[in-house]
Amino acid sequence: MANTYTQLYVQVIFTVQNRINLIKPQNRIDLESYISGILTNNKSKMLAIYANPDHVHVFFSINPDVSISNIVKDIKSSSSKWINNNNWYSHKFKWQEGYGAFTYSKSQINRVVNYIWNQAEHHKKKSFKEEYIEFLEKFDVDYNEKYLFQWID
Repeated sequence: MANTYTQLYVQVIFTVQNRINLIKPQNRIDLESYISGILTNNKSKMLAIYANPDHVHVFFSINPDVSISNIVKDIKSSSSKWINNNNWYSHKFKWQEGYGAFTYSKSQINRVVNYIWNQAEHHKKKSFKEEYIEFLEKFDVDYNEKYLFQWID
């Protein structure tokens, strides 16, 4: 009987609804740990994560039995429920619809991990909008700006 062997690395980017800066520094590590647990429960392995105040970058190796759309749905629904159950805010927390997902080769892992871990410095020079559109263009993704995330200028 043949076995299946894969090496699948994905970076997913998603945002807080209305792009509000709701992820506070004191909650960032707890949220990142919770999302890491969701990945583990989905037979996937966290490589790097950074929760910016208004958006999150998650880089992981994904199990081929799990679809990217299902794992992102689980991350977003479970983490928003967890945030709301922990009463981080007086109003209901939600993630914005949609996400970006970009794949990488094994030789790019260290570069992507460093990029994600240096998000705070990176965003001193570049807005999230600039960063996200740069990803779409670099990966040659056709997009209509009308359907991208809400932007805060």
